[in-house]
Amino acid sequence: MLMDIFSSFDEQNFTILSSFPFIWTAGSLPLLILQSQYWLSSSRVLMMTLKPKSFMVTQILRTSGKNLNGFINIMSGIFVMLIFINILGLLPYVFSLSSHLTFAFSFGAPLWLSLILSGIFFNFSSVISHLLPQGAPVFLSPFLVLVETVSISVRPVTLSIRLVANMSAGHIILGLVGAYLSVSIFVYSFFIILMLIMVEIFYFMFEIGVSMIQAYIFSLLITLYSEDHPMYYT
Repeated sequence: MLMDIFSSFDEQNFTILSSFPFIWTAGSLPLLILQSQYWLSSSRVLMMTLKPKSFMVTQILRTSGKNLNGFINIMSGIFVMLIFINILGLLPYVFSLSSHLTFAFSFGAPLWLSLILSGIFFNFSSVISHLLPQGAPVFLSPFLVLVETVSISVRPVTLSIRLVANMSAGHIILGLVGAYLSVSIFVYSFFIILMLIMVEIFYFMFEIGVSMIQAYIFSLLITLYSEDHPMYYT
């Protein structure tokens, strides 16, 4: 039973649909579908699933990430997976996994760290050179290096908080409108009830769009982080 609006972030308040194995299994299905094109014949379901992948691949091809082996497959798979999990969290009695910081951080931190470590092992001097902008005054060099280091270090935190804040805010508003609607059935007139129902439907459709946009922003930012990865030895 939900005692308050913030109890919706406690997975113990939900049914079996909120269990982590179910969410991870359901979220992994798009990854299997993306790779099924190699052994299954083309179908409408497969083509619809490949549309988001093709869209994300187009975005990655505009950045330096296209030169990293396997980067396109990883990011397109995560993009589709995030869309599926975000929308899955909007269903009744399904625990919203993407509204928790641990979920977003478990994706953002490893991907960010893998790009950093890969760049260091590939070309350490090029990675260090990115900490100091070209043509910067000498007396500002220590300060600029510190600022750039902090800026790069907080990327996984800001990346995760952005996803969590947008998803959790939407769930809180949906819960508030739904709770107010359930009370209004016994108190207010039919016109007010109808208006609240329309607001709930409109905001639910809006949250579906937010789920797709946040999955895109999360994947796009990691893709843009690959621009700092050194491509060639110097």
